[in-house]
Amino acid sequence: MTACIVGWAHTPFGKLSGETVESLIVGVANSALADAGIAAGDVDEIVLGHFNAGFSAQDFTASLVLQASPDLRFKPATRVENACATGSAAVHQGLKSIAAGAARIVLVVGAEQMTTTAGPEVGQNLLKASYVREEADIDGGFAGIFGKIAGLYFQRWGDQSDALARIAAKNHKNGVGNPFAQIRKDLGYDFCRTESDKNPRVAGPLKRTDCSLVSDGAAAIVLTDVETALKMKKAIVFRAAEHVQDFLPMSRRDILKFEGCAVAWKRALEQAGLGLTDLSFAEVHDCFTIAELIEYEAMGLAPEGQGARVIADGITAKDGKLPINPSGGLKSKGHPIGATGVSMHALAAMQLTGTAGDMQVKDARLGGIFNMGGTAVANYVSILERLR
Repeated sequence: MTACIVGWAHTPFGKLSGETVESLIVGVANSALADAGIAAGDVDEIVLGHFNAGFSAQDFTASLVLQASPDLRFKPATRVENACATGSAAVHQGLKSIAAGAARIVLVVGAEQMTTTAGPEVGQNLLKASYVREEADIDGGFAGIFGKIAGLYFQRWGDQSDALARIAAKNHKNGVGNPFAQIRKDLGYDFCRTESDKNPRVAGPLKRTDCSLVSDGAAAIVLTDVETALKMKKAIVFRAAEHVQDFLPMSRRDILKFEGCAVAWKRALEQAGLGLTDLSFAEVHDCFTIAELIEYEAMGLAPEGQGARVIADGITAKDGKLPINPSGGLKSKGHPIGATGVSMHALAAMQLTGTAGDMQVKDARLGGIFNMGGTAVANYVSILERLR
């Protein structure tokens, strides 16, 4: 136990007119410090997760956090990036500073503004998280990449359209209870399953309801060492934090196995001294429904090719044996790249303190988080428990 979350903040996700990257960062930084009851002057280090890749003209953003308070001036501040796992990369960097004794209090912020970018440019920006030499010409941008993965999965294991629709429907149903979610509408299984004018095919077998959203938003957490956390009004401890990086080219891996995800979960559970069934819930990276399906298998909920059973049997429903994405996931909540991993940690902390409102999982005691960058290239798993 090296660190705890003692405060958090979260903006709505979606098209946030009137906001800028700077205003999003400043807003959540101040709110998280207030939530923790920590003065800006007491912060030892700042870590910002911001992917950018062309979304913002301002590409040197670490010091924007200092705009939140003059008392943050001269604090060390660093921006980190690891594709769609950028937020968790920032969280884990904060953990390392505390574990090394270099900081006692770390402010972690994740932010992205994507909706001000034209659609074709969004696709090009996101493709920078692929292996450009081999994958940049795949039609449909990152949706095309995961559409290709879905098509290959269908070839190997049979048509999984029912399972993908069930995952989408589950996450949209859960998202109704999330006040921060971009889409708070229960779309239902039939809508998600049926190709239509409102739910057209996007890439391969993936329809619009299989794809996460282009979003603006930010989230922040405050980390402290355990000794400091025990003096605070609330403390969520990291039982484990694991980061596993895999090869970037899909051609060097069996892309249907998400092996980096599997290794990260295995190491994290071993570090925590837990089994998967000990978890009360998990927030996982459903950038596309096929990703959540394969993640069921990688995390150990089902053998290879049998992830469909997990969703069909209701195991991952909010009232199931292991609720997955009670927040609605990226599918409903939205996916502002740099903010996503920090959001997952903030929402898990809310669950563990019983303050998740309509998202609340009954008797939530242990929470798992899986945040993924690229096609299971950057893999981050955290396991959290309430300390006080």
